[in-house]
Amino acid sequence: MTAPETPETPEASDAPAAPAVHLLTGGGSGIGAAVATRLLERGDELWLLARDAGRAKELRERFPGARTVVGDLAEPDRLSWALGHQTLPDRLDSLQHIAGVVDLGEIGELTPKVWHATLAANLVAPAELTRLLLPQLRSARGHVLFVNSGAGLRANAQWGAYAASKHGLKALADALRWEESGNGIRVTSVYPGRTATPMQAKVHRQEGKEYDAARFIAPESVATTLLTALDLPRGTEITDLSVRPGG
Repeated sequence: MTAPETPETPEASDAPAAPAVHLLTGGGSGIGAAVATRLLERGDELWLLARDAGRAKELRERFPGARTVVGDLAEPDRLSWALGHQTLPDRLDSLQHIAGVVDLGEIGELTPKVWHATLAANLVAPAELTRLLLPQLRSARGHVLFVNSGAGLRANAQWGAYAASKHGLKALADALRWEESGNGIRVTSVYPGRTATPMQAKVHRQEGKEYDAARFIAPESVATTLLTALDLPRGTEITDLSVRPGG
């Protein structure tokens, strides 16, 4: 007489994988909103940084299922205190620095106030936010993505403060890549050309030019670029990637 067969138990690999976890800045508009939409559509867990509680409520209403963290990139010295009083994800598959500010002006006209505001939001805050979330990134062998700019590779007239902040952001990314490669963290800088975002509309107002969104890169195209870098198999890494308008 043969013993009854024992039902097979599923292998651990058969269990559904936990959704990837991402934290974004700049999720309220432009490139950030396009990335947030795509990540939610594919079932990932999304956390969005908001500058205040009111903005956090708006983001949760716009992106059902997303969670929010409140912290003002304009005040990087306060980010540690702010995040220390809130629930954060236990692990992060990606931290995506997408938010940024711009104010044009010639070097002879730019005041310290403009320099401080630009460097705080575009460089110091990403550095601080990365520092604070490194434990979660290391836990997941995660990915840090920086939306830089063509201005991070070259500086034109009236773009001095913004370009300086973006050149610094490239240096931050390059140093981070070397420092964290042993922890399995990947680091990517993406350098979009002019993109059809609210920031671009502001730039055109400052330049005194008419704004035509159809002339520029669609935010969704830059979002595709970011997700392409993010989704590369382990063992591969896009370090720097420029995106330009094409015919």
